[in-house]
Amino acid sequence: MLNQVVDNISCCNLDKEDLLREMTVKIRLERVDTQKGVMVEAFLDSGEMGLVMSSEFTRRQGFKLKKIDRPIYVRNVDGSFNKKEPIEHTVEVNIYYQGHRERTEINVIGRQKWSVILGMP
Repeated sequence: MLNQVVDNISCCNLDKEDLLREMTVKIRLERVDTQKGVMVEAFLDSGEMGLVMSSEFTRRQGFKLKKIDRPIYVRNVDGSFNKKEPIEHTVEVNIYYQGHRERTEINVIGRQKWSVILGMP
């Protein structure tokens, strides 16, 4: 597998002839209640509608869950509903990347391949 890093963005290809398969970026997430932070490799997904964090990663890092008023049912790429439970919580974090800081809420979802997915708002 070919790995290439450009300005802290990691691109992974199956081989040189294949199209780009995965793009990640290293970011720092900080708990707003304790200012305790952790570096994480986040998956960039232009098809994702927002920011998502896995429930396992949330639990391991001790992020404080915030219950949302109504569950959000997740759809797959093909339009079908995801069989995992709906999104019922968010976490408030500070995201740091190359000198930029932004406070935001991230949706928490059940098991997934990536700890954090950064999508398009």
